[in-house]
Amino acid sequence: MNARSLVYGFLFLALLASMPIGATAQSAAELKDQIEDINRRRAAIDAEIAEYQKQLNVLSGEKQTLQSAIKTLDVSRSQTASQIRSTENKIESANLKLQELAYEIADKETLIAIDRATVAQSLRTIAQMDDLSTFEYLLSSTDLSDAWESVDAARSVNDALRAHAQALSQTKQVLNVQHEEVGATKKDLSSLSVDLNTQKQALDVNRQSKQSLLSQTQSEEAAYQELIAKKRAEQALFESELDRLEQQLTGSVDSSRIPSAGSGVLAWPFSSTYMSNCSSKSSVLGNAYCITQYFGNTAFSTANPQIYNGAGHNAVDFSAPTGTALQAALSGTITDTGNTDAVPGCYSFGKWVLIKHANGLSTLYAHLSSITVSAGQSVSTGQVIGYSGMTGYATGPHLHFGVYASEAVQVMTLAQFRGATSACANAKMPVAPREAYLNPMSYL
Repeated sequence: MNARSLVYGFLFLALLASMPIGATAQSAAELKDQIEDINRRRAAIDAEIAEYQKQLNVLSGEKQTLQSAIKTLDVSRSQTASQIRSTENKIESANLKLQELAYEIADKETLIAIDRATVAQSLRTIAQMDDLSTFEYLLSSTDLSDAWESVDAARSVNDALRAHAQALSQTKQVLNVQHEEVGATKKDLSSLSVDLNTQKQALDVNRQSKQSLLSQTQSEEAAYQELIAKKRAEQALFESELDRLEQQLTGSVDSSRIPSAGSGVLAWPFSSTYMSNCSSKSSVLGNAYCITQYFGNTAFSTANPQIYNGAGHNAVDFSAPTGTALQAALSGTITDTGNTDAVPGCYSFGKWVLIKHANGLSTLYAHLSSITVSAGQSVSTGQVIGYSGMTGYATGPHLHFGVYASEAVQVMTLAQFRGATSACANAKMPVAPREAYLNPMSYL
């Protein structure tokens, strides 16, 4: 084989290396079509979720009735079921993307191998020329013009193939990074799917509660309002005794041992996705944070002195459909958990979690439908600690989010102090002197 033939051979191999592998190219195209189909279906599901959210926004602005309470549970359940379907589609899309990347990586590896083989052959040929020396090679050729072209072409092909192989190697590195990223996304989505299924279970529990509520009220609105009135009366008695207890507690809060107001040391107790949807409720709630009642002497607490005993609201309430995942606002240790509903007739915090943080603050999460942590457990910022509900004194699903100075808050029962006679006397819960209650908005 003369030099010109070798050069043509190299050019043929280079052309072969630049062509896609037929089977994998077809598979990649099929995968792209499947991914696009999944994205279209997910867009339709996301539209369903948004429509359910609109219904929940309207319901949250209506007067609390038996019908609206039941409808809120039903709509929340439907919304969560749609969210689960959306997440499952995202996981399916991620799996297909992983396959697509695997095909692309395999293609690139094949092309790199072909290029390397071609470069090696080119180097061997040039080495043979170098053994003769360019001068000797030219003298031995019958056509000097052809010989010069062969030498130049061989070196040009070699340089081009080296550059192409390097480019393909860099492409492979990029694809490997993408493969790892999609793998991490798949892991995150799998975790999210587990969370959503847990929320669905929480909604199923509340469906049973709905049936219980219907049994208690015999589906009569008057009976429902009577039940709410009873809760309010019991809550008023509880707040009165709690206030008396707090006045007996002594000790001042050392401000130097807690973060300064406005420091923003706490994260919102919900996922970023949930918080991003709060703006859709701003026309109803008057804020973009899903807050239904602020800290202090709010309009609601002032209008209901029989409930708050004139002391104002000691936390922030967030609108949260039953089964919404609740997250630790900061890393820390679970001080304790409890359920005041375990004491018959006690309408207070319901299911609650108290977390002690290293910066002198403690956070409270109350009215939960279920709790996923236990006393003494370490948690990280953003970790799911339970799911929202309407246990305890709550006429609608929400999160009662409180912040305390850790040095002054205690977990105890009202019966530990003389004179406690309400139904909550034997229910354990966090209590603190008034100065230990801090405004959550100062730290969010």
